[in-house]
Amino acid sequence: MATQSVDLTAEARIPRDSAWFSGHFPGQPVLPGIAQLALVFDLIQAHAGHALRIVEMSRIRFKRMILPEDPVTIIATPKPGRSDVYTFRIEKIDGLVTTGTMTVAPSRT
Repeated sequence: MATQSVDLTAEARIPRDSAWFSGHFPGQPVLPGIAQLALVFDLIQAHAGHALRIVEMSRIRFKRMILPEDPVTIIATPKPGRSDVYTFRIEKIDGLVTTGTMTVAPSRT
């Protein structure tokens, strides 16, 4: 019998004074892509319950900007039969923001 993948989900709202917005971009802050990927990784790692590292990321698509205080939903779904590979998406109320695939492994430290 096949087991069904369970979505991991989290809600976030990045405050205007977050260091992530510093210099990106002055007068018109936008959450950098690396910060969005960090949100996804944090969600996966929290679910794992132990330290992980990113092995690979692929098919990353940034479709919309995340502005300060925008509420977002982060969703990561393990690929069937693979506990180390997750497809993910970040959504805002007005639609899809970011999608991709992240492969993780136990941390070496």
